[in-house]
Amino acid sequence: MPDIHPTAIVDASAQLAAGVRIGPYCLVGPHVTIGEGTELRGHTVVESHTRIGRECVLFQFACIGGTPQDRKFKGEITWCELGDRNHVREHVTIHRGTGNGGGMTRIGHDNLLMAGSHVAHDCHLGDGCTIANEVMLAGHVQIEDGVTIAGGAGFHHFVTVGRGAMISGMARVERDVPPYMVYGGSKEGVRKLNDVFLRRHGAADGTVECLFTCYRRMYGSRTERLGVPREQAMAALRLEHGHVPEVVELLDFELRTMSAPNFRFREQFRPDDKRAVVNRTSGAASIAHS
Repeated sequence: MPDIHPTAIVDASAQLAAGVRIGPYCLVGPHVTIGEGTELRGHTVVESHTRIGRECVLFQFACIGGTPQDRKFKGEITWCELGDRNHVREHVTIHRGTGNGGGMTRIGHDNLLMAGSHVAHDCHLGDGCTIANEVMLAGHVQIEDGVTIAGGAGFHHFVTVGRGAMISGMARVERDVPPYMVYGGSKEGVRKLNDVFLRRHGAADGTVECLFTCYRRMYGSRTERLGVPREQAMAALRLEHGHVPEVVELLDFELRTMSAPNFRFREQFRPDDKRAVVNRTSGAASIAHS
């Protein structure tokens, strides 16, 4: 049986698994599902249409499943979903999706979202990410597995951050960030290889060295790049190191980004005047004119 503090308010439609703990003055709204062993600390709000997995901890004053901050949102049924073993710290806000943005904001497993961070509508976070204090993710941002974002960084909508990347504190991220790289600094660009992530996650022998070569020849100084345009350098690197999966992942990601509008691959999914809207009653997708 769930353990619900007498001062908490839980909607009759909410489904709480065994071992769920709802602390004092929490609010759990309609159409909420909470998995086994998850704990809501005092004053946490789960607004509506939200699924939370097992063994998560939502700390004081976190607000999950809130209404999207999007002028195009018209009250359609959309969702917010958190996987297992996520820690969501104080004053974090995570909003539901929008009908023309896919209808879902999704957080994977084993993530840490530190105090005051914000995840906007239709964002997708992978597994094992660390989002530090006051990070701001605009709508439709995709963060792949194992990403670390330092405090105060801000993200333009439709940005994608590749697997194992690290974002410096206070960075302004307006373009896709390639996997396994450290991004930010005074010039707001790729600064170095995130070799710490690779070694901690057991990268195969030679992988770090191959990726370091890619970093130097794609993002290093003109001397390190040997004066070769990036496209030519990438073609040569594919021939030399195409046997390394992480190198192929990096090259494919950057090639996709270079050909994308505004260097943001997901920008192509920006809704036009004929937008998919989720039906208000059934949740089924339909086409409507804005």
